Amino acid sequence: MKQSLGLVSLVVRDYDEAIAFFVGTLGFRLVEDMPVPEQSKRWVVVSPPGAAECQLLLARASTPEQESRIGGQTGGRVFLFLYTDDFWRDYEAYRSRDVVFVREPKQEPYGTVAVFRDLYGNLWDLVQPSASHLAERAGAAK
Repeated sequence: MKQSLGLVSLVVRDYDEAIAFFVGTLGFRLVEDMPVPEQSKRWVVVSPPGAAECQLLLARASTPEQESRIGGQTGGRVFLFLYTDDFWRDYEAYRSRDVVFVREPKQEPYGTVAVFRDLYGNLWDLVQPSASHLAERAGAAK
């Protein structure tokens, strides 16, 4: 049996500002943007460049409870892990676009990592996995 995560839902305040950040600032690809008229919503999916499986569903908050979760879906822990094939390229590009890094780059056994904040306050790891970490993950997937 093979399974994979297809979408991760990220609660956002506004579709267009979220698209501007993820596509315009982070360089993600806009995969889908379709109206869902019966719910007065949109189906908005973005994806990091080159991503094959997991994508983000930008889900606009529609209740006060959902609004209270914007930017805090994990209670302040790092929420999402953005893997890259060139850490320094992406780190410098994001800094030039005013992405706020809350933890500076660090070399860890699993790779090079820095933590940044998205426009809502969610924390992300920008990670270039080490070759040994990638080999371990590939072995575990078998």
